[in-house]
Amino acid sequence: MTERQMIQEILNTVDVIYSFVNTDDDKKEYEIVINRQDGDNRPLENVNKEIKHYFTDASFSYDEELNDNGDDIHVQVKR
Repeated sequence: MTERQMIQEILNTVDVIYSFVNTDDDKKEYEIVINRQDGDNRPLENVNKEIKHYFTDASFSYDEELNDNGDDIHVQVKR
């Protein structure tokens, strides 16, 4: 499984909407914008905590900004 596939699997597990903004597959660095789905009432901090848990378990670094430019979470991950 590639890093990008693993990232997609993690984000699909948490059930959020996401898009890759900037990626460098060679360096294994990914910038991702994450939003909760309509009707998702989970507190943003809880969603972020769950996502961070999965990424750190998969040996990714996780650098996030909550409520960044109208997006719920703006994150940079690297493996």
